[in-house]
Amino acid sequence: MPFKLGVLGIDHGHIFGMLSNMTAQGCTCTHYWTDGPAVTENKFNEVFPHLEKVADRRAILDDPDVTMVLISAVPADRAALAIEAMEAGKDVMVDKPGCTTLEQLDAIKECQARTGRIWSVNFSERFEVRATTRATELVDQGAIGRVIQVVTLAPHKQNLKTRPDWYFQRERYGGILCDIGSHQVDQFLHFTGSTVVTVGHALVENTTMPDHPGFQDFGEMTLVGDKGHGYLRLDWFTPDGLPTWGDGRLFLLGTEGTIECRKYTDIGQPHRTDNLYLVNGSENRHIDCSDADLPYFPRLVADVQDRTETACSQAHTFRTMEVAITAQMKAEAQ
Repeated sequence: MPFKLGVLGIDHGHIFGMLSNMTAQGCTCTHYWTDGPAVTENKFNEVFPHLEKVADRRAILDDPDVTMVLISAVPADRAALAIEAMEAGKDVMVDKPGCTTLEQLDAIKECQARTGRIWSVNFSERFEVRATTRATELVDQGAIGRVIQVVTLAPHKQNLKTRPDWYFQRERYGGILCDIGSHQVDQFLHFTGSTVVTVGHALVENTTMPDHPGFQDFGEMTLVGDKGHGYLRLDWFTPDGLPTWGDGRLFLLGTEGTIECRKYTDIGQPHRTDNLYLVNGSENRHIDCSDADLPYFPRLVADVQDRTETACSQAHTFRTMEVAITAQMKAEAQ
């Protein structure tokens, strides 16, 4: 049975997908809180006009009818809010990155183990992309054999006029490998099944913005897992000619074939999302994935009710953030 949600922090636009997808499962929400002005707030009030803003977040945390809290605050603040919510008996879905330091992650692990609450990070480049759902189905069916390498390309548009101050502050957003890199680490772990991972190489750069020394517009990492390898690239160089925010791509190399997902557009073609290209011993085709499901959200609703881990295991979520933060630290230690 669906349940009531509360919202703590709307600083990042991912809150729109988080809340919309959960309410599509029948969940309800009546109140939100955010710490100071948020650049998303006008649009948030237009999209969710029935939600009332509260001045004190305890009004949400102390509401016995609220079962789960959605958190999309400034990245550096998410861990403390999640811990506060779990201490109040709430399950949590937090925007990525779920935290920005290993110390925060350790505190979350301790709180989650002690309270038994769910701490789920919405890795939207997998959970909200239908092409990635179809790729998972094909891999599970053995369409390309065992996945031995994952390559992700994650370009983004800068859209500087819409960016708040924290977007340029390293300690607030967590660094490019921790932030958008956590999406990519999640996909690497998911498709290879690796549980032991070494960061072979990590690099971050500020290539174009000397006036914002804390900003990082390029990052890359190579991962060596016990069940596969990965190369993950992040950047803020998407040109304005692209009809969407980024040409995100996922490449899966298997022992018996390959999959490429062109998630958000297909260059040189009429704009279309959720494209998958499959090549194996008998097939060479494009697959339109627009009819694929987004199973994370109904599974998370079931997990809250049944105290299960079908949407994404807690161990996977912890491991994803640990690898992403470790890569960020390695890059900055050089």
